[in-house]
Amino acid sequence: MSISKQYLDSIKKQFEYYKNVAERAMEQLEPQQLFYTVNDDSNSIAVIVKHLHGNMMSRWTDFLTTDGEKDWRNRDDEFEQPITNKENLMQLWEEGWSCFFNTINSLTPENLTDIIYIRNEGHTVMEAINRQLSHYPYHIGQIVFFAKQIKNTPWDSLTIPKNKSGEYNKQKFEQEKGQRSFLDTELNKIKKNNS
Repeated sequence: MSISKQYLDSIKKQFEYYKNVAERAMEQLEPQQLFYTVNDDSNSIAVIVKHLHGNMMSRWTDFLTTDGEKDWRNRDDEFEQPITNKENLMQLWEEGWSCFFNTINSLTPENLTDIIYIRNEGHTVMEAINRQLSHYPYHIGQIVFFAKQIKNTPWDSLTIPKNKSGEYNKQKFEQEKGQRSFLDTELNKIKKNNS
């Protein structure tokens, strides 16, 4: 398998993992908590979702052929909060991610060195992907952090539970040494828990 193919497979798993982390954080909240803000300078989880949606739709629609900052995007509006219910919010979430994954799944290793533009600045496809691999987890971290602060009941850990690192490491070191991705392990755990 070429390094370019390995890269594409790896980033798909990483984005899938972070999408799932955000979803598991949001699922722990009451619907109204998704729209809560601390003050005028902070963003609710809903606003962060709306911003991610706008970014994804703009960046990944006609990814290889048009500028990633579409003229129809209204970025400033993404930071306003007209969405009022969880169902509509999650529709935006899924629409953005579908646009993203449809584009990522259509890319070939040969595309990675193609040049695309974001606000007239040229990026290789790989650079553009890496740019979003920094951007999306940044906002997902905000979602998780804020969700933990506003949840009224005990938090269900999304990674290694607090004070359980020793137990987690013990399980890992009991396994045969071998090449495997932590993302495969985590995504399989998530799928198992959801079934």
